[in-house]
Amino acid sequence: MKKIKFNLGKTGLALIAVLSMAGCQQNMDHPAMGEYPEDENPAGGPLKFFVTFDRESENPLMRAVDETRAKFPTENNFTQIDGVSGKAAQGDTDKMISYPKPNDWATTAESFTVAFWEKHNGQTKNGANPGAEHIFSIPSSNQHWSGGTMMLLFDQYGASASAAAIKFVMIDKNMADTWMTWENENSIEGVLDNQWHHFAFVYDATTSGFTMYIDGVNRGTKTWGTHGPINLDDSKITGFRIGNGPQKQNPPDQDPNWLYSNWKGGLDQFRLYNIPLSQTEVQDLFAGKK
Repeated sequence: MKKIKFNLGKTGLALIAVLSMAGCQQNMDHPAMGEYPEDENPAGGPLKFFVTFDRESENPLMRAVDETRAKFPTENNFTQIDGVSGKAAQGDTDKMISYPKPNDWATTAESFTVAFWEKHNGQTKNGANPGAEHIFSIPSSNQHWSGGTMMLLFDQYGASASAAAIKFVMIDKNMADTWMTWENENSIEGVLDNQWHHFAFVYDATTSGFTMYIDGVNRGTKTWGTHGPINLDDSKITGFRIGNGPQKQNPPDQDPNWLYSNWKGGLDQFRLYNIPLSQTEVQDLFAGKK
């Protein structure tokens, strides 16, 4: 098993917390956790959810355990592949990894960072046709038309098989929503080339700015007006899905639902922070293959 390290220069954290007493935090029918990774993120720290996908086990729930709380998913039907460092998860049609919630991330995040590695071979598809695939989503009972409070999808861009339109959607507790998109002629070339790429999406409540980093490089900042803190409604969050949208699939006699469509590539090192990482910190994740 690889040794997982985390260093936040912004907060000056240097403590090492080793997850312990997992038996008190997991269901009786879950496997024993065994040896824990070392992670410089103390209880209550800014890293609120972290899945390495690196654990080798015949039990698929073990392979997608959240390392910050020793919490297992309720479902994991992704397969395991070689990742950017160690093992990773491979998505497919009608497959997802599902958790009850992203821990206390929604209640503690005013700003946030979502970071992960992805690998995808060619154009994204919804069903048999080019279309959206979701990296993650947070379903909600907020009555928003999307069925969620946050989602990230890579969508088709017809001009290039290795390019993706990237769309990050946020809905706050007052039902204000925004789409942060890089699409059409601004779609991102080369991210569907069957190679590993690091993504980080950073929202800073002090500026309402939303920045996308790819392989450590700032690819642009968009602004949600003067919105300020993200202000999610944790009381209405009904799940947390990796590799799946917030809605259910349509019946077979209907067109596939793009708000369900699954990620059909690889994912590795999925992280949620309740702070906006700096560019230096994002570059550290990229350079360290974290």
